[in-house]
Amino acid sequence: MKQLSLVGVFLGGVFLSACDEPAELSKPQTQSANERLVAHSNEFRPEVIKVADNMHVAVGYGLANSILIEGDDGIVIVDTMESVETAKKVKAEFDKITDKPVKGIIYTHNHADHILGSAIFAADDNPDVYSYETTPEHIDHILQVLRPIIYKRAMRQFGSLLPEGDVINAGIGPYLESGPASKVDLIRPTKTFSGDMTEIEVAGIKMELHFAPGETPDQLFVWLPDQKILLPGDNFYRSFPNLYAIRGTAYRDVMDWVKSLDKMRALKPEILVPSHTRPIHGEAEIFQTLTDYRDAIQFVHDQTIRAMNNGLTVDEIVEKVKLPQHLAEKPYLQEFYGRVDWSVRSIFNGYLGWFGGNATHLQKLPKHQQAEYMAELAGGTEKLREQAIAAAAAGRTQWALQLADNLLVIDAQDDIASDVRRQALLNLAEKEISANGRNYYLTQAAEQDGFRIIQPDPFNITAKMLADFPIAQFMQAMRVSLDSDKAAEVDTIIGFEFTDTGETFGIHVRKGIAEVTDGFPENPEASLKTESLVWKEILAKRRNPAVAFASGDVDINGSIIDMLGFLSLFTPPET
Repeated sequence: MKQLSLVGVFLGGVFLSACDEPAELSKPQTQSANERLVAHSNEFRPEVIKVADNMHVAVGYGLANSILIEGDDGIVIVDTMESVETAKKVKAEFDKITDKPVKGIIYTHNHADHILGSAIFAADDNPDVYSYETTPEHIDHILQVLRPIIYKRAMRQFGSLLPEGDVINAGIGPYLESGPASKVDLIRPTKTFSGDMTEIEVAGIKMELHFAPGETPDQLFVWLPDQKILLPGDNFYRSFPNLYAIRGTAYRDVMDWVKSLDKMRALKPEILVPSHTRPIHGEAEIFQTLTDYRDAIQFVHDQTIRAMNNGLTVDEIVEKVKLPQHLAEKPYLQEFYGRVDWSVRSIFNGYLGWFGGNATHLQKLPKHQQAEYMAELAGGTEKLREQAIAAAAAGRTQWALQLADNLLVIDAQDDIASDVRRQALLNLAEKEISANGRNYYLTQAAEQDGFRIIQPDPFNITAKMLADFPIAQFMQAMRVSLDSDKAAEVDTIIGFEFTDTGETFGIHVRKGIAEVTDGFPENPEASLKTESLVWKEILAKRRNPAVAFASGDVDINGSIIDMLGFLSLFTPPET
């Protein structure tokens, strides 16, 4: 079973802990799948491919690729897999090629599947780790503000708790390898650059690192000018791009993505080595591929904007915007990962926000009231149930799903509606070409049967990783963990001093809001002084706060009981 603890580590927020064991999913729910998606799995057959005399790429060992570049007296690794386990597999293969030390590691961007095995590749070689200047900030930002709901939705998107027979592939890789026992081990970037480009030389290898925002705003690509080899990161892979990720993501500026592809095309590369899917050889083929890729993105963007300006709603635009035939038929633009309709919705929202322009939607009826009115329109709940069953029997799967949703809002224990919903999700999964969509459907079908996605410990990371995270990020993360109900009548200021870093902070809990400020506050009601790691261990639930306060590891100026009460205001969210 392929599972996804790494998203729990980096996308789960703070103050979480595992509680109940999830129901076991031991058997595949369906053997049927979209034939084209099944055939796409051939893209991820495990293989270390020799790209050039000094370059190899490991494909199919995890969600992302890892790339080995051999120099005079050492090697460079570009992207380092998603976990200790996958990194060990790839490193073992790379060790068969060369025993030269790792002199450099390059992160093409901040996504977990590209960075979380870095310590395995580095071993004791102490390499420099290169990234764009904002990559550390993006890594820290995830810990600071993203919530457990992102973890739950990522589990669905990647199908990471589904039995192996249900996971066809992950669209851009065979699967995301991780699990409750999996480990991650990240080395933070040691050398970053700003601006458009920087030149570096590592182990005699001359490389250019180009800033190229696209799938992420910190994306870079690696250019080896002497060999005309381009490593595009995640700005190209053999699928329609994920202009929007259904796990939940901030708006991806798709025209920045187009501009980055144009920068790549202008270099006229002869070899293209993506961080997902297999390499491409030949200047003409690469140029045409990148041209088609950027044209597909621009087409969806421009035609969405054109339709918006013509007053169409987002639902109307989704029906209208389809790739032109010459692009839709390209093998590298099939919707195995991203989808055009999801992209249209994201672009619309990115420009105009949630409101579609119809005043009807300014104040929608509460969900439960709308469901009751739907039942009333059908002639009662029983009639609505009959309509859902009839829709399912007639093959109107999406309509059956929507009717079942209304029934379950009225009565969450409606077994018939639950069965209709589960079967509709399975039927949609069987036809879905996007691995993301298929996995989401199947996971929610399992949840309809009582399967629960349990939040893992988000701090199942090495002690060094915990120590390396800035204490400022932990302090800011406390804001979004405040229980506003508990703190509704609280008005108190607490000061924090961290003796090892010299940093000071204040937290003013003010009637349901936690304001975190840099610098020690004036006249706090209480304060504490300790090392930053001690406080991080308390927040990560690796250290009991009462014991830490009583032992003197934390110097409290004020009441220990009051300080424990203050901490109790910050609790895990319910998901």
